Amino acid sequence: MTARPERQPAPRILDAAALAAVAARLRRRVVELVAPTGQGYVQQGLGAADLFAVLYFAELRLDPSDPDWADRDRLLLSTAHNTAIFYATLAERGLVDTAELANYCRDGSPFEVNASERLGTVIEATCGSLGQGLSVAIGMALSARRRGAASRIYVILGDGELQEGQVWEAALLAGSLGLDNLCLLIDDNRMQVEGHVDTVVKLEPIAQKWAAFGWAQENVDGHDIPALLVALERARAASGQPTCLVVRTLPGKGVSALEGILAHNLKLPPDVAAMALASLAQSEGEP
Repeated sequence: MTARPERQPAPRILDAAALAAVAARLRRRVVELVAPTGQGYVQQGLGAADLFAVLYFAELRLDPSDPDWADRDRLLLSTAHNTAIFYATLAERGLVDTAELANYCRDGSPFEVNASERLGTVIEATCGSLGQGLSVAIGMALSARRRGAASRIYVILGDGELQEGQVWEAALLAGSLGLDNLCLLIDDNRMQVEGHVDTVVKLEPIAQKWAAFGWAQENVDGHDIPALLVALERARAASGQPTCLVVRTLPGKGVSALEGILAHNLKLPPDVAAMALASLAQSEGEP
């Protein structure tokens, strides 16, 4: 009997310029998704677009033709409200139907403002309660290791989530277990509902805290695509310990009038949405 060839994941994009073009499309889609509701998680989505582009198009082993592939890599969005960039990326990657994005935040739609498993297995876990995503990811990483699976587990936390005690209990466990198939990415945008994170609970030094819990750790510019690629490559090569990448992102990145504005749920009336789309088009060199 002829041996069955090993499944090959979808090709990875490793060219920085091509990934930047993907990120630009994602930013435009974020604005388009939020505009009909008049407010939403625009700032976070614009800021994290480069990170999502690199993760879904260069890093994760996926097969869009078979989203349930058992050996796929898993990504959990612990900041489950940041759905504009999440859904935009899933559509761009071919994991959900782009036409269905028109139902974003409509009553009865599975494209809820907080990502949930109602959308299907492309949502690995429902993480609407902040601080829980890392715990779920640890369970997945431990299961994959015990099964000898090639899958890696990735989880995105917001920096404000680090104020949750459950995160640090999970961090201690993952370091103790040496889960080197686990990669945590902290979206370090300095923003939470109450404003700047330091006005609530000071977080620094973030990376050193994770090192103390037994993690490999690195600070990364979230808008430097080559640096993100290198950091993720180092994470894959880490042995005997999980990796934490503290990814600094700028809220509103790509729209000069919005950059740096700490608006957790940004008001986006039609004129602001039009301005944002025009600014993004200009940055892409469109007439």
